[in-house]
Amino acid sequence: MARVVDILDDCQRKMGTGYLSAYPDEVFDMYEELSEAWSPYYTIHKIMQGLLDQYTLASNRKGLDMVVWMTDYFSERVKNLIQTHSIQRHWEAMNEETGGLNDKEQKHLTMAHLFDKPCFLGPLSLHDDDIAGLHVNTHIPVLVGAQKRYEVVGDHLYKDIATFFFDVVNSSHIFATGGTSTSEHWHDPKRLVDEIKISSNEETCTTYDLLKVSRNLFRWTKEVKYADHYERLLINGIMGNQRGTQPGVMIYFLPMGPGRSKSISGGHPSGLPPKNPGGWGGPNDTFWCCYGTGIESFSKLGDTIYFLEEGEVPGLYIAQHIPSTFDWKAAGLTVVQQAKPLLSTDPYFEVTISISAKGDAQPAKVSVRIPSWTSTADAMATLNGKKLNLTSAGDFLTLTKLWGDDTLVLQFPINLRTEAIKDDRPEYASIQAVLFGPHLLAGLTHGNKAINATEHSNDGLTPGMWEVDARNATSTADWIAALPHEAINSQLVTLTQRSGAQTFVLSVSATDGTLTMERMPVAGSDACVRATIVVDTYVVDSTAAEHGAAAPVLHGPNVTIAPFDRPGMAITNGFEVKLHPGPEALFNAVPGLDGLPGSVSLELGTRPGCFVRAPAGYSAGDKAQVGCRTSSGGGDDAAFRKAASFTQAAPLRLYHPLSFVAKGTERSFVLEPLRSLQDEFYTVYFNLVTAAADS
Repeated sequence: MARVVDILDDCQRKMGTGYLSAYPDEVFDMYEELSEAWSPYYTIHKIMQGLLDQYTLASNRKGLDMVVWMTDYFSERVKNLIQTHSIQRHWEAMNEETGGLNDKEQKHLTMAHLFDKPCFLGPLSLHDDDIAGLHVNTHIPVLVGAQKRYEVVGDHLYKDIATFFFDVVNSSHIFATGGTSTSEHWHDPKRLVDEIKISSNEETCTTYDLLKVSRNLFRWTKEVKYADHYERLLINGIMGNQRGTQPGVMIYFLPMGPGRSKSISGGHPSGLPPKNPGGWGGPNDTFWCCYGTGIESFSKLGDTIYFLEEGEVPGLYIAQHIPSTFDWKAAGLTVVQQAKPLLSTDPYFEVTISISAKGDAQPAKVSVRIPSWTSTADAMATLNGKKLNLTSAGDFLTLTKLWGDDTLVLQFPINLRTEAIKDDRPEYASIQAVLFGPHLLAGLTHGNKAINATEHSNDGLTPGMWEVDARNATSTADWIAALPHEAINSQLVTLTQRSGAQTFVLSVSATDGTLTMERMPVAGSDACVRATIVVDTYVVDSTAAEHGAAAPVLHGPNVTIAPFDRPGMAITNGFEVKLHPGPEALFNAVPGLDGLPGSVSLELGTRPGCFVRAPAGYSAGDKAQVGCRTSSGGGDDAAFRKAASFTQAAPLRLYHPLSFVAKGTERSFVLEPLRSLQDEFYTVYFNLVTAAADS
C-alpha cells in the first residue's frame, strides 16, 4: 500500500492542483452543469478515505497530506460553483452519489456542511420519515458523514439524526436479511411485498454503508440492538455475496422474491444506472461500486467483534460471537473466542471464551453480548465450571475480576422463528421469513418456467412456489423439521452416463418435474441440485470400492428416489418419469445392464422388465424414457442396455449443516441459509397458509 500511495502522490504532484482521480477534472465540469456524469464525488471520496486510512491505520503521513490537498482543491471548486451560480445549483448537482464527503475534520467543516444534503438530514432532524424515493447509496454515506460530524465536533443533533434514521429504516424499509433498497432506492414505507416483485433488491453498497451506521451507533450507546442488527446483516447480507470461494466473483444485488437466484438479478436493462448490474460479476473485468465495497467488507470481517472501553478498570465488549483471537494489550490479556459448529438439530449455540494473562495482568471488565434472538430461560453460562446468573436477552453479561487462566462457556438456546415482511397491509400479514437464530433460511424452489434473463425474472411464479402449510400449526415446529444432514448426505447420489465425448447426468427438470439428461454442471450451479437425488432405501454393494466406484453401488428391491429439493416427492413410473408421491414410485436397483462394474439400472417396481433409460441419440435437455425388454430380445440389445445403465457418482450437491424441511401446500421445501446459496433458485419469504386463511 505504501507503494500505491507513492505512485498516487507522484500523479498528484505532476498535476499540481491537488486533484487526483482516474478521470480528468472535466467530469466535474459536467457534474456542475447538471450533465450526465455518474457519481464522480463518490469515487473521489473512496480515494480520499483510502488515503486517510493509510495515515490512521498505517501511519503513512503522505496519505494525510494528499487527502488534505484534495480537500483544499474540492473546497475551492465548490466555493466557485456557489459563487458563480448559487447554492441551489450545488444541491441540484448533489442528487448524484457523493459518498461521505461531509465527514471531514474541523478545519474543513465549512466544506463538510456543504455536502450535508439538508433535504435529507433536515426532515430526519425533525423526526419526519421522508426517505421514500431517495437514492439509498447517495444518502446513507451522507448519514455516515453526519455520524462522523457528531464524533469530531460533538454536535448531538447528528447523533439524534442517525438514531432516528436507523429506527425508520428498520421499522419500514428493511428485509429479513437486515438490508435495504430496491433498484437502489427507498420506496413507500411498509410496502415491501411490492419490492420483492423486483429482483434488484439490497444493493451490496447499501449493506456495506448500513453496517457502518449500526457499528457507530453501537460504539456510542452499547445497546445490543445495534450489535444484533450488525450480526444479522453481516451473516445474511455480506457473507454470501462472493460466489463460494471464487476470488473476484461478487454480487451487486441480493434478490428477496420467490423463485429468485443470485446468478440472475437486477432490474430491466432499461433501468438506471445503466443495465442495473445483475448476477455474479467477473473476476477481472467487473468494476461495479459493489465490487469495491464487497471486497472491503471481506477484508475487515474482524473489525466489529471486540470494542475497548477506557477507564480506571479497562473494559472489553465482545459484540460478535465469531471465532477469533484478540490481544488485549491494555489489560495484559489474550482473549480466544471459539464457537461450536452449529447444526440444524442443535438446541443451543455454544460459545467458549478463554482469557489468559500474559504477565502482570490487572483487574478488567469483560462484557459479552446475549443476543436478542435467544432466551435466558434455558440459557446457561459457566465460568471455570461455576454457573453464573444471566441477565435478559438483548443485554450484556458483565464480569469484572483479575483474570488469569479462565474459561467462560455460554449456551444460547436457538430456535426457529418467523418474521413478517415489512408490509402493513392486512392481505399480506401471512408473508413471513424463517430464521434460525440470526441465520435467514431460504427455500430451494423454482418457477414453472426457466428464467434465463432479468427481464423475465417474474415469469413462471405460481402460488405453490412459496406457500407453506401452516394449517392447525401452533408453532413453526408443526411445519418445519430439522434435516439431519450427515445421515441424509450419505443417501445422495448423482447418476451419470457417457454419450460420445461428453458426460451427462440424470436430472430432475425444474420446469415440469420430468427426468432429463443434462450436461455435467459446474459446481455451485442450480443444475447441481437437479442432478442430485435422494435414495430413501438402498443396499450398499460391499465390492463397490474394489471396482473403483465413486460411491456405493445401489442394488436391491423397493428403492425410492426423490429430488434433492423436494423431499417426500418420489419419481414415478410414467412414460416421462414425472415426479409423483406414492408407493408406485419404487424401483428395483439392479446391477447395470451394460455389465460394467459400478453401474446401476433402475427397473420400475410395478413394471418388471421396464427400465429408466436415456433416449437414443439424445442431447442436453432431452427427457428420459421408459424402455422394456421384450421376449424377442428387441429391447435387450447392446444399445438398450447401455441407455438403461448409469454410473453412480458422488453427489454434486450436499445438504448444508443448517438444513430444514418445510411442509408446503403443493410441495415440500428444503431450507438452507441464504448465505450458502450460489446459483440455486430460492424464496426468502413464504406465504403461510393457515386454517383461517383456508376457510
